Amino acid sequence: MSSVETEEREALDAAAGGDAKRAYVRRIFSEIAPSYDLLNHLLSLNIDRGWRAHAIRALALERRPHGTFLDICAGTLDVSAELAREPGFQGTVVAVDFAEPMLRLGAEKTRGLPVRPMVADALQLPFATASTDGAIVAFGARNFDALDEALRELGRVLAPGARLVILELSTPPSRLVRLGYHLYFHRVLPLVGRLVSGHRTAYSYLPASVANFPAADELARKMERAGFVNVQFRRLTMGTAAVHWGERPRV
Repeated sequence: MSSVETEEREALDAAAGGDAKRAYVRRIFSEIAPSYDLLNHLLSLNIDRGWRAHAIRALALERRPHGTFLDICAGTLDVSAELAREPGFQGTVVAVDFAEPMLRLGAEKTRGLPVRPMVADALQLPFATASTDGAIVAFGARNFDALDEALRELGRVLAPGARLVILELSTPPSRLVRLGYHLYFHRVLPLVGRLVSGHRTAYSYLPASVANFPAADELARKMERAGFVNVQFRRLTMGTAAVHWGERPRV
């Protein structure tokens, strides 16, 4: 087996989950950090900006404008910067990611804003129980090596009534849309991602990780099983992405 085939197999194995996923995700996102923003906008045809806007609205910052909000899997801080600039927001955004190069490259976006970057693992958050006022995970939930555990951990750190929002790529329910989606995601996207980033397998991991992620209705059920209430979701752009939200029960 060639080195490229070995790396492709590693990417597919990591996308399927298991012990190797955490280390693989930390490594590849550190490696593609310099081209991450460009490829996000290019590969989504810039639609990702609108998706993030939907997710931020779902977080309902206006309910707790002085609160502490978590941006989990914060990457290069796009969402953190947008949260901090929301009209009327006077709280703090803690931007959490375990790939430090991503946070470092995004630092300029949040200069002068109430954003505090933190290198930490979403499965072991360094926050007291019920100590935060909301959390958002934008395009990061499919990278958790233990999704159910991560949902419980996020629920633990949220105050009663606080909201969790998850924005994630999703497999479209329409068979016709799904055919075009799979063609783009499994043929075009890996090729463009490889050419622009110079990374041989990161953009093979991406479509495989989406394929292994729960469908929108199943993710909603997982959130409910993790203890969230008032769980809802909305499909975006013909179901190619979805935004979910739910709340920690009030005492």
